[in-house]
Amino acid sequence: MRNIQDSELLEKYLEEFQINRMFHQSKQLPYHMQQYHSGEIIRFEGMEMNSLLFLVNGKARITSSIETGKALLLRFIYPLSVIGDIELIRDVPVQSQVQAVDECLVIGIPFDYIKKYEIDNPRLLHMLLEHVSFKLQTCTTASRVNLLASVENKFASYLMSTLSPDADNEFGIELQTSSVKEIASLLGTTYRHLNRVIASLIEQGIIERQKNSIQILNWKELEKAANGIRYK
Repeated sequence: MRNIQDSELLEKYLEEFQINRMFHQSKQLPYHMQQYHSGEIIRFEGMEMNSLLFLVNGKARITSSIETGKALLLRFIYPLSVIGDIELIRDVPVQSQVQAVDECLVIGIPFDYIKKYEIDNPRLLHMLLEHVSFKLQTCTTASRVNLLASVENKFASYLMSTLSPDADNEFGIELQTSSVKEIASLLGTTYRHLNRVIASLIEQGIIERQKNSIQILNWKELEKAANGIRYK
């Protein structure tokens, strides 16, 4: 992690994502900016959180784990994503690990400042409500699908949600990855089981697997395999 002291770069991102408009403008806000390299942990699960973070550049991976060491991939996040909304509202430690997939830049503002000066700010509260409700909605959808659908249904739904040219689906974008192992984790299944499903869909002529991608050959049959399920 590297602290970035660049007022012009800070102002560029504050303006691009209209972050300043979320806060009162009566005083200079105590922003800080940090850069994380690929693979670096931005926030560890269980650590104390002391700032609300805005991801303004790069891509990060969100995972959740249990004491046995097993981890579940939840989603990927892109600008503008908020890190620490639940922790701020609920006053709890970090709920999910955040890891940089590529070089990431975050802008933070301390919890102490927010609680003292901004906690009753309607614009900030509206933004937090939007982000928290989106996470609740998408986590509920993913849990329902992963628990109740077959792996073939889930994988077909995943492809429809992330690759369909007609998809206008923010959650689908957050699930996009070319790694079969990561897709298996997102779907709550094993790499081996997912490979068997992929082989079956290839045999049926529904998809074609290339080195680092999957091509859809028959959207109609893929939609049938998804059985009306979508990650959204």
